[in-house]
Amino acid sequence: MFKALLLEKGEGGFSAGLAQIDESRLPAGDVLVAPAYSTLNFKDGLAITNRGPVVRSWPMVPGIDGAGTVLESTHPAWLPGDRFVHNGWGVGETHWGCLAERARLKGDWLVKLPPAFTPRQAMAIGTAGYTAMLCVLALERHGVQPGDGEVLVTGATGGVGSVAIALLGRLGFKVTAASGKTAEADYLKRLGAAAVMDRAELAAAGKPLQKERWAAVVDAVGSHTLANALAQTRYGGVVAACGLAQGMDLPASVAPFILRGVTLAGIDSVMAPLPRRQEAWARLARDLDPVLLETIVEEIPLDAAIARAGDLMQGKVRGRLVVRIAG
Repeated sequence: MFKALLLEKGEGGFSAGLAQIDESRLPAGDVLVAPAYSTLNFKDGLAITNRGPVVRSWPMVPGIDGAGTVLESTHPAWLPGDRFVHNGWGVGETHWGCLAERARLKGDWLVKLPPAFTPRQAMAIGTAGYTAMLCVLALERHGVQPGDGEVLVTGATGGVGSVAIALLGRLGFKVTAASGKTAEADYLKRLGAAAVMDRAELAAAGKPLQKERWAAVVDAVGSHTLANALAQTRYGGVVAACGLAQGMDLPASVAPFILRGVTLAGIDSVMAPLPRRQEAWARLARDLDPVLLETIVEEIPLDAAIARAGDLMQGKVRGRLVVRIAG
């Protein structure tokens, strides 16, 4: 038996709670793991609060991220005792996830935990930080250099935004952080932001083309915010889009693309191939300051995950929520 956060839905409605589960109920997979830490991402918050159609198989153990130790394996790349990190692949949606003392996963989904990180640090990064690194890699692939000008990061106090600012700042970029939490300006500047702007300046409908400002953008918000960011991106700039906190719509025109040569780079972290994941985690180990990482972390026990998921969905969380599985 192991402890897990279990989501159920049936004739009696939806429920979320801690449960003792027999290991025989775990889904198929060629690696049995013991997550030491997990985390709460936006998608986990949607699932745990039943606010969005994230879960597609019931009952479900949420937790799209996990880091810990391999217990058993029939996969050639993994041995008992190996340390792993997991992100995405539909875990917590169609396959039981890592907000539990045990998980059975596919070895092809796992990445070797870099020696630079503890499992706790890996979950301080989580899918949010790994996604932020994918965004930075996209900017680099399109040739963006620190001397090219300002880089805008939207959703700045969230997990993706916080890590993106820390990464870009350490790499020498001049970062402007857009946030609705103006009281967090000092926090954002400690991470590496050179300037902070109110997200309201980007949140409403704007002109198809606006004054050129940004050499590049990391956007975790979508909707009008992304449309305005595109309209303000300088000639030849690139916008890495990875989120939809404001909405899934894109009320924009083709003008930035055909008149300014702007590139919109879509960032998917869920199904990214293993080599790209390995590259991202290797770069995180090299480029992310562990001291700054600690400033964005709040650690909670597993039994606090349900309440804090509600806070997450109400915008009451800054940075990253790391969930301690045992103890």
